[in-house]
Amino acid sequence: MEIVYSYYVLDIVHRGHLLMMKNSKAIAGESGRLIVGIVSDEAVIEQKGRAPILSFTERLELAQAIKYVDVVVEQTEYSPLSNIKMLKPTVLMESESHDPIQIKENEEVMRSFGGRLITMPYFKGQSSTMIKHAIYDTK
Repeated sequence: MEIVYSYYVLDIVHRGHLLMMKNSKAIAGESGRLIVGIVSDEAVIEQKGRAPILSFTERLELAQAIKYVDVVVEQTEYSPLSNIKMLKPTVLMESESHDPIQIKENEEVMRSFGGRLITMPYFKGQSSTMIKHAIYDTK
């Protein structure tokens, strides 16, 4: 049984998030599980210098409502390393938009316990930041 881990800030849910979750669930298969990590407010602030617009609780509830998701967990660091070391999924999903050095480190950790990493393409035009800018520009 495949256990797939994928992680998000999920401040503004968009098609890119849904495609990543749909693909992740497809990799998990009918009998597998998709575990989604939602990055904590503190980790987002540390990484991006600003808090998400939506609270952690709201972002958690949004993830739980998405049909592809089986389990939602808190990710207290921007990197998924702590969660993947603890959960030991069979597959870690990454986006090619993430830091290549971090992806390589994540891949090495996954291999250390027999897991694998799959990097998905970045879905052009599907960015929370782009959406936020578009909303701001329409004011």
